[in-house]
Amino acid sequence: MKLIITPLLILGLAVVAFAEPQIGQPAPNFTARDIFGRTVSLNAYKGKIVVLESYYEDCPFCENHYKSGAMQELQKEMLTNGVVWLMINCAPPIQQQTPAKARQDWMNKKMALTDWIIDTGQIASIYAMRTAPQAFVINTNGVLAYQGAMDNLPQLYPDAYDTPNADPRKARNYVRAAVRALLAGKPVAVPETKPYGCRLIYSGSPDAQLFQPPGNMRRR
Repeated sequence: MKLIITPLLILGLAVVAFAEPQIGQPAPNFTARDIFGRTVSLNAYKGKIVVLESYYEDCPFCENHYKSGAMQELQKEMLTNGVVWLMINCAPPIQQQTPAKARQDWMNKKMALTDWIIDTGQIASIYAMRTAPQAFVINTNGVLAYQGAMDNLPQLYPDAYDTPNADPRKARNYVRAAVRALLAGKPVAVPETKPYGCRLIYSGSPDAQLFQPPGNMRRR
């Protein structure tokens, strides 16, 4: 029996809880700073399809997507089609990368991003983010069209590299399917899935009851 360790991440401890956003309803706006020191607002991208990606550098699930190249391939496809891709860095405040380190990682990992936003818990809270990675697809009218997992392969790194069928490039990618449907003017066939990855734990989070002291891991 294989043991799976699910890391728990702790975000801003003084964040007010918000209701979970609903498919078919306006996506919550936010204003935050990016790794270049600029102010970024979701409303500035009205009229474009927007993908939000929750990210944490040290999360093995995020590592799996980037080390395989699957995430970069998806990002490039999205940007080629005029889609806005916003990475939301959801690392705990004490583990946030410096802007300089983040800019270097953007280049080293060959990410294809519109922008990289530093989150201190605000965005994670208003979107009720549960895991890293987790995706939110917003249509050109600013309405939430998809939320949930990146794909249907919840494989934990490093096991993914020991399992030939665990390549995320071969998985069913829900984000790609949702965006392609929107670009074609069709409804999103699967608008919501259960996210998988490193759990995001912050005050008022959907999984706050799962909190354990730092250093502990939940086993299942």
